[in-house]
This record gives sequence, C-alpha cells and structure tokens, in this order.
Amino acid sequence: MAKLNRPRLFLADDHSEFLEAEVAFLSSQFDVVGATTDGSALVSEVLRLQPDVAVVDITMPGMTGIDAVHTLLESGSTTKFVFLTIHSSEEFVRACLEEGGRGYVVKSRMKSHLIPAIQAVLDGCVYVSPLLMGGAS
Repeated sequence: MAKLNRPRLFLADDHSEFLEAEVAFLSSQFDVVGATTDGSALVSEVLRLQPDVAVVDITMPGMTGIDAVHTLLESGSTTKFVFLTIHSSEEFVRACLEEGGRGYVVKSRMKSHLIPAIQAVLDGCVYVSPLLMGGAS
C-alpha cells in the first residue's frame, strides 16, 4: 500500500547501475517519480513531473547537472536540488550552491547523508556533507 503525502523525488545520474541502487535506497521513504542518465532529459522530466526534490549528479551527458539546475531554476521550477556526486572539492560545492543547489552529498556518503540532505532541503535548509565544508577528518 502506498503511503500518502510522501515527498516526490526525481533522480539523475550518468551511471545506470548506481541510479538503480539509488532508486532502491530511496524508495522506502520517498515516491521516486522518475530517473534519467542524461542532463537534457533531466530538464524536460523535472519540468513535466514537478517533483519536490531532484537528486542530481554533476557529470552527465547532454548537459551537466549544474547547467541543468541553472536552466530549471531560470525556467521557474520550484523543485529543490540535491547534488549527489563523486566530486568533493570546495570549488564544486560552491558552484553547485551558487547555481541553486540546496544540498551536496558525496557518493561515498550516500547511505548516511543523502536522506538527511533531502529532509533538510524539504525543510528549507541547506545541507552539505559534514566532511566537506567543516574540514573535519
């Protein structure tokens, strides 16, 4: 039986196997309404489906995740964006947040940080994986 009022997610990652794992991981708590491995498709599908949150990789064919988020926000999308990526440099974090991302999680921390990141952005907060911005070891 489907749970009512679960947040609606759209997922985008260029690695189909990782995308499948992401869908499996998030489906227990969220309504995953779609997924793609292409940045251009991300734009069209988010505009069509209007999910609450899109979890986006940076490096994708067609259009980068950063460019896709920029395009979507310029188009008036109200979807909130969490980046899930292998990139852990401060420059990528800053670029994603400057383009409208509300969350940033490195893939190696998906199981411990992604759900808290999604919940934080749904609550109107910004979430960056703690090991990235705090300099903690």
